[in-house]
Amino acid sequence: MSQEQLKAFLARVQDDGELRRQVLGSSTADDVARIATSLGFDVSGDELLRASGKRIGRVTITKQDMPGEYS
Repeated sequence: MSQEQLKAFLARVQDDGELRRQVLGSSTADDVARIATSLGFDVSGDELLRASGKRIGRVTITKQDMPGEYS
C-alpha cells in the first residue's frame, strides 16, 4: 500500500457520509481494509494499524479498543 492510496481512501471517506458510517461501524482494521479494497484502493489492515495516531490529509487514524468476548 502506498501512502497516496491511503490518503485517497481517507479523502473519499471524508467526502462520503455513507462510507464514513461504514468505516466507523467496522470492528477491525481488516474490515476497513476490505471496504477500501472493494472500492479499488490498495489498503491493508496492517498498514492501517501502523498509521494509528497519525494525521493523513484531513484525517487522524485512531485505533478503537474494542472489548473482546470472554468465556
